Amino acid sequence: MKRFRISIAGDIASGKSTLIPLLTKRYNAEVISAGKFIRQFAEELGMSIVEFNEYQKLHPEYDKKLDSKVAEYSEIDGDFIFDSRLAWHFVPDSFSVYVKCDLDVAAERMYNANREKEKYESVEKAKEAIISRRKAEVERYKKFYGLDVGDLSNYDLVIDSTNSSPEELAEIIIENWKKTNR
Repeated sequence: MKRFRISIAGDIASGKSTLIPLLTKRYNAEVISAGKFIRQFAEELGMSIVEFNEYQKLHPEYDKKLDSKVAEYSEIDGDFIFDSRLAWHFVPDSFSVYVKCDLDVAAERMYNANREKEKYESVEKAKEAIISRRKAEVERYKKFYGLDVGDLSNYDLVIDSTNSSPEELAEIIIENWKKTNR
């Protein structure tokens, strides 16, 4: 059987962080998380995630640093789950998944997540942050790489988490990965 390599991208607050541990546990794969690195960069600079996304527009070195780190894993033997917007591009042998979610549901999830560094005073403010972050990401990746992260044809599988449990989504991903990796 081929190496277990899945790249997961998707809408902000679509449930990727809940889904990934289910896949990790089942396949004992190492998680390579771009979000973790981005949060570290933002914290080092004393910025929120939204502020850091704006900052990155003028400081492409952070994207380049992050993306080169992800790309290194295409040469490393092992089983990996990539939690990254562009892993489908930088690790082309990964099975690429995009997780969609209704914006209102995603905003509710983000508001209720109660992350220490990402608190919102209302669901509407969380929704505004999602829209702002997504817009900044789409613009940045088009500018830096000429890639459209919103083009769902970039992915091997597109799933919707709005009304599905993480367990159901994990099964769908595994079933589809197995079909393409026999």
